[in-house]
Amino acid sequence: MKKSICLYFQVHQPNRLRLYRFFDIGKDSHYYDDFANRTILRRVAQRCYLPTNELLLDLIRTYKGQFKVAFSISGSVLEQFDRYAPEVIDSFRKLAGTGCVEFLAETYYHSLVSLASPSEFKHQVMQHKETIEHYFGVTPKSFRNTELIYSDEIGSMVYDMGFKTMLTEGAKHVLGWKSPNYVYSGALAPKLKLLLKNSTLSDDIAFRFSDKSWPDWPLTGDKYLSWIKASAKNDEIVNLFMDYETFGEHQKAQSGIFDFMRYFPEVVIKDGEFEFVTPEQAARKHKAVAVLDVPDPISWADEERDVTAWLGNELQNDAFSKLYSVTEKLSLVNNEQLWSDFGHLQESDHFYYMCTKFFSDGAVHKYFNPYDTPYEAFINYMNVLSDFILRVDDAISVSDVNFAAGKKTASSKPAKATAEKKTVRRTAAAKSARTAASTEVKKTAARKTVKTKK
Repeated sequence: MKKSICLYFQVHQPNRLRLYRFFDIGKDSHYYDDFANRTILRRVAQRCYLPTNELLLDLIRTYKGQFKVAFSISGSVLEQFDRYAPEVIDSFRKLAGTGCVEFLAETYYHSLVSLASPSEFKHQVMQHKETIEHYFGVTPKSFRNTELIYSDEIGSMVYDMGFKTMLTEGAKHVLGWKSPNYVYSGALAPKLKLLLKNSTLSDDIAFRFSDKSWPDWPLTGDKYLSWIKASAKNDEIVNLFMDYETFGEHQKAQSGIFDFMRYFPEVVIKDGEFEFVTPEQAARKHKAVAVLDVPDPISWADEERDVTAWLGNELQNDAFSKLYSVTEKLSLVNNEQLWSDFGHLQESDHFYYMCTKFFSDGAVHKYFNPYDTPYEAFINYMNVLSDFILRVDDAISVSDVNFAAGKKTASSKPAKATAEKKTVRRTAAAKSARTAASTEVKKTAARKTVKTKK
């Protein structure tokens, strides 16, 4: 039996927030930088999505179905495709039509919700599943959580939602002496098969490909296949997981990344030792060799391979807890726009921008961060969140008034009194939100001063 290569690509673009000032709270509830979102989406579409999709389609046709890949495409980026670049959706539909591409399920908003709310997690996964069915006419059968985040508990939730295959990171502190080049099973869900990313080989393409100071530069298809064969000499499968934006955006076209991708499948297919498989095919083909115990969440980010890229400091945890503290209130409101904003405010990118790692992974964080400092990211996000909470409180007040009006016909005087009370509550809430935001700014500045003195 041939060994396997599983190629998986993540496709996501966040809804970037505009510069939202302290004095916008309670006055302006449009949070998004539409110009930046459109500009970046169009740029990445031209550099990456369209040319790479065309290349993959050509490879699938050239090798008559022997070349296979998998994607997870967030709901957030699909909304932006619809809005700014519908031709990208058409190009993905062509890939879907080949039968050689698997579309995975994930959280609709590319969120960290699996760490916060099981019910909201399930809702987002089902929302994403339905969205993929709508756009591409296929039902996702494998699951990939945001940033490959996984734990035993998350795996159990995923299995309960009907998925039998899940992708995650081959974290060294979890694997120990074991190899990532096998299929494993979940500790709390023994029938859930786990495919683990081979970090070294994946990052050779995703991060090191164009680095001329890298001792192994330039990377060729033949050289890369020799590394794969050496890595999986006694193993069964090599999982190569990376951002789709690797092609043409993170690694520019002039680096030769497209030439590498065009030639690599030919090298693999001619050699004959490996074959390309999708995650679902990999799970059917290979048996789980052992249970993988993951009591604490892992991810594919940074040296630690944990969730500290998003929840590793006080700023991030404050923002995260305040965001999800609104969940119960929001459940009382039937307001589509509020729920949409709640979803987009959950996007993991917002918390990533607040990361204060300045050492081994600092350069990577800086590359992906539109803010000058993590403190600016925090203040901007908290200003937006303060306004959002005001809107939720107002929506609940309106619901209460409507409910009361339905039970008893009110005179004009009580109605007027209710309106006046609502105005007082809104003013007080706005004042409270602004005071809280000011306090956070002072706390952040104080922390920064202490660190500087040290």
